[in-house]
Amino acid sequence: MGWLDYVWMGVLAVFQGPELINLMGLPIPVTLAMIAAGFLLGIAVGATPGLAGPMAMAIALPILISVFGFSPDALLPVFGFLIGIMKGATIGGAVPAILFNTPGTPDAYMTTLDGYPMTQAGQARKALRVAHFSSASGDTFSDIVLILCAPFLAVLVERYLDLPEKTALLILSLAFIAAVIGGSVGKGLISLGLGLLAAYVGTGEDFYPRLSMGTQTLAQGFPIAAVVLGVLIIGEVFKSLEDLWSEARNRRSPRPPITQSGDQRLRWTDIRRLLPFVARSAVIGTAIGALPGIGSTLAATLGYTTGNTRHARSGARPRFGEGAPEGIAATEAANSSVSGANLIPVLSLGIPGNAAAVFLILAADTIGGFNPGPSVFRFTGDVVNPELVIAFGLFTCMMIANLLNWTIGGAFMRSMGFMSRIPKQILLPVVLLLTLTSIYVQETRMAAIWFAIGFGVLGYLMRRLGMSPLPFVIAFILGAKLEETARQAFAATGGDPFFLVSSPIAALFMVLTVGVILRSTRKSKDLPT
Repeated sequence: MGWLDYVWMGVLAVFQGPELINLMGLPIPVTLAMIAAGFLLGIAVGATPGLAGPMAMAIALPILISVFGFSPDALLPVFGFLIGIMKGATIGGAVPAILFNTPGTPDAYMTTLDGYPMTQAGQARKALRVAHFSSASGDTFSDIVLILCAPFLAVLVERYLDLPEKTALLILSLAFIAAVIGGSVGKGLISLGLGLLAAYVGTGEDFYPRLSMGTQTLAQGFPIAAVVLGVLIIGEVFKSLEDLWSEARNRRSPRPPITQSGDQRLRWTDIRRLLPFVARSAVIGTAIGALPGIGSTLAATLGYTTGNTRHARSGARPRFGEGAPEGIAATEAANSSVSGANLIPVLSLGIPGNAAAVFLILAADTIGGFNPGPSVFRFTGDVVNPELVIAFGLFTCMMIANLLNWTIGGAFMRSMGFMSRIPKQILLPVVLLLTLTSIYVQETRMAAIWFAIGFGVLGYLMRRLGMSPLPFVIAFILGAKLEETARQAFAATGGDPFFLVSSPIAALFMVLTVGVILRSTRKSKDLPT
């Protein structure tokens, strides 16, 4: 079987999957319906300050699994819903930033610099159209790069990397994530170390589980849903509640309504002026997204800064920061192009690059039948590789979500302005309740709830100390894989204690690991205090 056969089977798996409903004689596949539902929910979530795509994915995942079960047939509907949320939240995040000068996420802050001035000038709907066009363009470009690069990279890894090299590559990836995320290299490494420590509680190959302190509860290990949702979601809720209490002491008067006027359409002349900024930022965001752990905030900042330099040289008006549509285009194209490229390390290496990718990994691990990594893109002669079919089905889901983005995404996005007015006093308790409910749905034991609250406190403390929880989560997910690969490499090399430097490629990865940490440490020391 060739590539085209697998591509066609992946497309058919989406369009000829289980039927959800029959609409006037036309069968609607469940995967298509889940993509659309996730996409619309994602826009609503992205348009609500205090929420984010990963938060909605985290709450939805246990519920989806309880509905669809653990059979391989559940993979594409669950993936489709999660991808829809990821895509929708990316474009929805521009709504509060443009309309109310309220960035829902750190990367949306750059959108406020030109988006809100356009709103004040009576051009809110045009600003939203610019954001939608730029976001959809960057996202589509990133997905095309993902589809072309992920199989190629996976084949290279599978062909040239053996067990010692794969172990060293995992260590390099974890070190890179720890070095580039968080307030400092030290904080990133501490977060990483805590994640590995939590991953190894109750595990091991002995009859006596490690680090269980003789208790049966810890001997079972920490439930992955409780740990991930606790640190990422409950910790964020606790921190947001504290911020809300602080903001209540300095309550501001509501902003007066702004009258919209002038031409609100996005003309072809506008698109021609925006295209260079969109193209440049799409390339920047895709390159950054392909590196594990960096994320969309840096992409948005670099895209905006690069666009500002080119715009200033041209002498065009208005300038960046004064309501320039080019500023919105440069930011939105950059942060949207990260989402597809972030799945390159997931599908080719099995390494999640951001929080959204974490939940795709969790879905694959929980349901079974799909193990992200180099083996996904392996040909097996005349025998069908079901994981490769799922991979091309996932690519199909992403392109369908892009099609929805281009067709109905803009109109639905512009109608979501009211979501920005939902009080956080109502929103945050609802998120907390839904998160705890989703954990209990998956684990069905009270110990998981207490673990989630405990890790939520840990996530809150990490945020208070300026320490990113993402290295913790990624280390927790990759901890078992790292140990398994290291054990196999140790055995395969005849018990060589220096197996990590026994081959040139593995030694190179370890040298790069040390170099990344030392370079990041030096850069943090050079920063002004």
